[in-house]
Amino acid sequence: MTEQAQTGQSRPAPAVSVVGPDGGETIVLGTTRMRVLEDGSHTAHRLAIAESVLAPHTQGPPQHRHGQHDEGFYVLSGTVRFTVGDESYDATPGTLVMVPPGTPHTFANPTDQPARLLSTFTPDLYVQYFRDLQDILATGQPLTPQANIKTMSHYATEPATDPT
Repeated sequence: MTEQAQTGQSRPAPAVSVVGPDGGETIVLGTTRMRVLEDGSHTAHRLAIAESVLAPHTQGPPQHRHGQHDEGFYVLSGTVRFTVGDESYDATPGTLVMVPPGTPHTFANPTDQPARLLSTFTPDLYVQYFRDLQDILATGQPLTPQANIKTMSHYATEPATDPT
């Protein structure tokens, strides 16, 4: 017999997380503005979700591979160029791009219009990476490719090519 049946008490339901249109944690990385909708704290760290706006002509991070998490990108508006290895894809609204661990990738907004993405991280490992990048910028240091790669390395991520 379960404890609930023995005591006649029910367990409280898990708390539901609701993030409104103006809620969430904001992370600004140069011309990219990210709103963390779920940082993993309500999903036992299984999933994180963020909405990002890439300003026109925004270059993404150096092409890289994640060792421990899947990353998903759903294009809400604008056009986002995904580069996977040597191939590039221009993703328009309604396009979902799923990147499994080990797959080299990067993204950018090559257009004259902002682009908006909804991103998932499974598990939530990579949210802290974005916070760390924001901290680097807050100290007045430039966000160089080398600083980016060093920060990635803390989150089971490495450049797709030799940066030297």
